[in-house]
Amino acid sequence: MKTHYKFCIVIGLMMTVNSSPISRGVEEDDAFVESYLKKFYNLTEQTGTASHGRFSQMSLKIAEMQKFFGLTVTGTMDSETLNVMKKPRCGVPDVAQYSTFREGLKWKTNELTYRIENYTPDMTAAEVDDSIHRALQVWARVTPLRFTRIHSGPAHIMISFGRGYHGDFFPFDGPHGTLAHAFAPSAGIGGDAHFDDDEYFTFRSTNGYILFLVAAHEFGHSLGLSHSSDSDALMYPTYSYRDPNSFILSKDDVSGIHSLYGSNTRLKRPHKPDLKPPVTCDPNLVLDAVTTLRGERFFFKNSFFWRVSTAYKTGPHLIQSFWPDAPDYIDAAYENTAQDQLFFFKGQKVWVFKATDIVQGYPKSLSSVGLPSTVKKISAALYDPDTGKTLFFVDNKYYSYDEKRKVMDKGSPKLVGKRFPGVTGKITAAFQYRGFTYLFSGTRMFEYSNSSKKVLRELNNNYFLPC
Repeated sequence: MKTHYKFCIVIGLMMTVNSSPISRGVEEDDAFVESYLKKFYNLTEQTGTASHGRFSQMSLKIAEMQKFFGLTVTGTMDSETLNVMKKPRCGVPDVAQYSTFREGLKWKTNELTYRIENYTPDMTAAEVDDSIHRALQVWARVTPLRFTRIHSGPAHIMISFGRGYHGDFFPFDGPHGTLAHAFAPSAGIGGDAHFDDDEYFTFRSTNGYILFLVAAHEFGHSLGLSHSSDSDALMYPTYSYRDPNSFILSKDDVSGIHSLYGSNTRLKRPHKPDLKPPVTCDPNLVLDAVTTLRGERFFFKNSFFWRVSTAYKTGPHLIQSFWPDAPDYIDAAYENTAQDQLFFFKGQKVWVFKATDIVQGYPKSLSSVGLPSTVKKISAALYDPDTGKTLFFVDNKYYSYDEKRKVMDKGSPKLVGKRFPGVTGKITAAFQYRGFTYLFSGTRMFEYSNSSKKVLRELNNNYFLPC
């Protein structure tokens, strides 16, 4: 886990920009570097000491900065190091200079309140309200924490927008610098989050800074987390765009917040989730389920899943970090693209989601999707948009359900080989992608062409994973 737990008075979030070295004189660059290291790496004044001693300390601090950002550690300045230093960034030191906060600082209650004191003119009040609510739920989903909004009086987390000097000792710096900052849990100003209204905040547009993303980061600080050196983590100090509709916390974020508050105990499970991630490239890996979701592919094993798109492959992530109401160790999953719904199966129950939110009334029994009471569990499922049929696999047989007529097709169940010639064995997962049906059987995966009605290849079942 790369999340750090030393706390300072205020935590900020900065944007990352592509910046080229600014033309400066050598003296001006030297002054800039010294100022940067004093502010962020505790380079101290050493008046009266020998110049070589000063140089030695400077070299150590440069090396410390290079290590934090994953640069080549040389202890000497180069263009790459200087370029990183010149990027807008967090106003909090990377080396904590404050000793008044103990490690493990957290709220002593799981029932927290928040209050929105004012609004940015960049967004409607409803958009701000929704962004703040969803940002807090990012953390509520994986912890026992509950957040209640109040409209008057003091709250644990007071939220406001301001410019320049805005009522604390940490003034904002105008456009394209500090986006926001928040205070560690404590009495008074502790937990409060301030957003720089000189920045342009948006609801979903990439033409600005998405408030949900900025706020979710800041609320991590409000709860007691410091910055992470993991570039995939929400708590990494720089801003980067992520799709708000499919955002999930990284394993590093989840591990960090769990160390303070524990896991989400509101969901009743028959067993404790397995928190040991599966080995992605294990040739003997047998996946539990596979599904698509809005153009992406999701692969499930135990309490974890991998997420794959044309742009990236990530994971394993905890299922609960994305679908807090979903079970672990699911038997099957599929997406009904016509209804924009995602189905999870475990035992004789089915869960239905709109993206990450469970549909009211679920989970329900398997009979709700047309399966007979004799079926105790399914091993795989997929929806075929060309036929409007959903196929439910039970080992080496399948049931065909007509989604339009809401009835099971006559003759079900049938042998898998009747529908997919060349496919053998028990089906353990299935999905369709770009004109192919992929059927998993243990460690094998069959690539079946929907047009030629033939098996084209037999692959390892971690073929799509980030190996």
